[in-house]
Amino acid sequence: MGETIAKNKKAYFDYYLEEKFEAGLVLAGSEVKGIRAKRVNLKDSFIRFVSGEAFLFNAHIGRLETTHHFYTHEERGSRKLLLHKKQLQTMFKAVTRDGYTIVPLQLYFNDRNIVKIQIAIAKGKQLHDKRHDLKEKDQKRDIDRAMKEQ
Repeated sequence: MGETIAKNKKAYFDYYLEEKFEAGLVLAGSEVKGIRAKRVNLKDSFIRFVSGEAFLFNAHIGRLETTHHFYTHEERGSRKLLLHKKQLQTMFKAVTRDGYTIVPLQLYFNDRNIVKIQIAIAKGKQLHDKRHDLKEKDQKRDIDRAMKEQ
């Protein structure tokens, strides 16, 4: 994995992540420029299947002021994910089960400077699970603080 552009921290908090995949994205030139400028937000984004293909919805990729209006892109448009057929089948089987979804985790450039997105099959957490995670995080922070003082 290369340089991380955007991370979806909310996904780590809201879901149990089971299996992770790396996918390519079909992007326009102005979208790549927006990603290079780190104008990306994956917070409310999700992945759906449309006629057997995976698409990323609601991911915000901002426009640059220098981009001509004719070549601009839709900031929250749908973007097709590039995956192998076996990966698509695995994800589709998982999504058809109750409580499972596919969430984007992070957007990054790989070693060859190509935009990739890490996605995961995830199961939603209950409220008490989220509280437990917050409690563990607070305890870990207190322990680290105490160790640092000594």
